[in-house]
Amino acid sequence: MQLIAGGTGQEYNQRKNRRGAFWEDRYHATAVETGSHLVQCMVYIDLNMVRAGVVIHPSEWPFSGYNEIQNPRQRYFLIDHEDLMDLLDIRSMEGLKRSYREWVEESLARQGQGREPRWTQSIAVGSEAFVEKTKAELGITAIGREVTGEDGVYELREPGVPYSFNFTGKNAD
Repeated sequence: MQLIAGGTGQEYNQRKNRRGAFWEDRYHATAVETGSHLVQCMVYIDLNMVRAGVVIHPSEWPFSGYNEIQNPRQRYFLIDHEDLMDLLDIRSMEGLKRSYREWVEESLARQGQGREPRWTQSIAVGSEAFVEKTKAELGITAIGREVTGEDGVYELREPGVPYSFNFTGKNAD
């Protein structure tokens, strides 16, 4: 991701004769459980340009995963459709197209255009068992991180306040 982000940022800056950071935030990876959690994440990503006000529907953005699913390329494809169908337990490409189109339309109808911290700030998203397993696999790096959630959607996140402000003694200042 760093290579892609760096190259994209440099090319854009050269084309526009500008300097500085291209991406607002640094790259953030989130572990996502398969099934409905993966679908929600994919739809959220495909609605990025809708949230940004660039397009009204993700089909209007030529570089979207939506278009990659609805009109699969024969060469230079980005999505492994066979693996995706396995992960989503869908049997045919037509079924994937139809289902994904419906999921995007449902999200748009629900005004799913707001930013969701679940996808931009969490370390892991999924069932409670998946998130707890991810936390355990992170080992010592997961100390202080919290598992929160309800209704089958759980997240592993950094605590709201990274450091305690209760300094005492010589650290009080």
